[in-house]
Amino acid sequence: MQILSESARPPASIIIPCKNEGANVKITADSILAATPLDSIEMIIVDDQSTDGCCRFLVEDAAYAGIKLLSCPGLGAARARNLGASAALGEYLIFCDAHITVPVGWLESLLDTFRRPGVDAASPAIGSLDNPAAVGYGQTWNERLETAWLPPPPKMPITPVPLLPGGCLAVRAEAFRRVGGFDQGFIVWGHEDVELSLKLWLFGFGLYVNPKVKILHLFRKRHPYPVSMDHVNYNLLRMAYSHFKEERIAKIQHQISSGRIVRRVLGGGALKQRERYFNQRKYDDDWFMRRFGVPF
Repeated sequence: MQILSESARPPASIIIPCKNEGANVKITADSILAATPLDSIEMIIVDDQSTDGCCRFLVEDAAYAGIKLLSCPGLGAARARNLGASAALGEYLIFCDAHITVPVGWLESLLDTFRRPGVDAASPAIGSLDNPAAVGYGQTWNERLETAWLPPPPKMPITPVPLLPGGCLAVRAEAFRRVGGFDQGFIVWGHEDVELSLKLWLFGFGLYVNPKVKILHLFRKRHPYPVSMDHVNYNLLRMAYSHFKEERIAKIQHQISSGRIVRRVLGGGALKQRERYFNQRKYDDDWFMRRFGVPF
């Protein structure tokens, strides 16, 4: 494998966080390496305190010597992604789950999306490994702020979408850093990709899906590490306090019905972050909901 020099700036850095992925992470790495010219990428795998040895192949097999392996002490999905981004050299950051497969030419086609004016972040169409005919084309929110997959756009053009799925999300490194990356206050897992999508739009960046690029994703029935609804709801409420007007925060508080989570979110600096974001953003949450017809 070709090893990138420290001074090289690859066009793209592929960042793959993992935790107890078993064989999936090796399958993902092998798929990307088989489909992607090595001089086009930097690959960074972030092992977030796995206990199953899923990243051992990276240090035991010289064939993977060109992949950067970072280890961290259980930071959670958002901060593990940020750690990978902090070590990345690429002009574009591509965040991939550790349980995907990609076709030949996927990277070139995905990066071509950025040639269109106004594209600052992009995702491919994402199909299911178990049922490749089941494909989503970006995501939106429903009336309860639950994510829902979008159907194919008519005639399949590159299309703006409200939310980009974290299974494969490409973003200009400059835009990612200008918005502060994934929320550093998020815990364990939940809402990382939708918060980043919302934040990018509110700060004036454009998010698009390229429906002619398709990758496959393993949709698991459960996580290989403990994730509770308290973790998910904490992140949801932190996102609300960071970006939403008071009426929307109240609706989410009513859905969660947990004063303990509210107190924890407020104790975690959400109000200071809210003030900072409100001063920096170009649009508000009403604009976003109207722009994409989100009934919340």
